[in-house]
Amino acid sequence: QARLVESGGGLVQAGGSLRLSCVGSGYSYSRPCMAWFRRAPGKEREGVAAVYTGPGGAYYADSVKGRFTISQDIATRATYLQMNSLKPEDTAMYYCVAAPLYGCVGWNRGANFDYWGQGTQVTVSS
Repeated sequence: QARLVESGGGLVQAGGSLRLSCVGSGYSYSRPCMAWFRRAPGKEREGVAAVYTGPGGAYYADSVKGRFTISQDIATRATYLQMNSLKPEDTAMYYCVAAPLYGCVGWNRGANFDYWGQGTQVTVSS
């Protein structure tokens, strides 16, 4: 059974930083596309960032470009989201997701991802 477990969320003041972690298990993708999505109360789900192993292998939503960095460790099946210069509008539940490599095509629609974690809450106070 595939499983994704997120950690690292919490409460932080605007301008602060957090690092989210995700550890995956139980899936057979040798080169997965990993991504982070978020959902804030009353808002639609939003793709935040995606990563795969290869040239130019990271994508970001415009709202987080230059502030967030996604990275992946294939050996340990860990995916990270370093979030800097956090804003109150970044407040949301953040979910780690996994798909085969081709899942990074059109990643921000979310439909390509087979596995979703339970989420970790990020709250940014003003």
